[in-house]
Amino acid sequence: MQRILALRIRPKAYERKAGLSEPMKTLALLFKTNSSVGCYTCMTTTCKKLQASLNNILAHDPWYGPATYDIIDNVSFEAAYEKPPGAVHSIAGILLHMLGWTQEVSARMGGQTAGEPAGGDWPNPGTPDEHKWKQLVADFKLANVNLERIIADFPAGNWSVPTNDERNGELGTGVSYEALIEGLIQHHIYHSGQIALLNRIVGGLT
Repeated sequence: MQRILALRIRPKAYERKAGLSEPMKTLALLFKTNSSVGCYTCMTTTCKKLQASLNNILAHDPWYGPATYDIIDNVSFEAAYEKPPGAVHSIAGILLHMLGWTQEVSARMGGQTAGEPAGGDWPNPGTPDEHKWKQLVADFKLANVNLERIIADFPAGNWSVPTNDERNGELGTGVSYEALIEGLIQHHIYHSGQIALLNRIVGGLT
């Protein structure tokens, strides 16, 4: 079976480097001491299913192609901030968007009323900066570690309960908490594909 995204990237170890911020140090420890992203134990079928789906698309072997972390770890900071002709967003801009919505979904899981992410739907990634790119990647990974903890701690009887909002397709509100997590997983997949294709264009990958 031929995969939709044929690009296969060898997973990289997440190494601790001097001068990294606390979130990056935390991630370095997590990725050195755990063979997978999963660090939290689920006790219910729904929790286990959602955790498995999230971990698979982020760091394992999804059916359609490379995992999200493999894709973003293969992006140089130069490529991350380059926007080729016809592109609406750079890779850094897309990852900022993914980070914002991961944090927004995490907040909604805690009962917060829905809205756009605190930093906006599409924050400006600014000028190219290697440390800033590494920090963004670390922040995105840490946001997903935090989300996994939220999934593990979520009350088993509330997965089918609607969130605290009326239905709005554009904002993804008014669905069950289970559908909210499934929607974010789909969001990760969609934008990971965009990043992979942009990296091919600006980075000359084959």
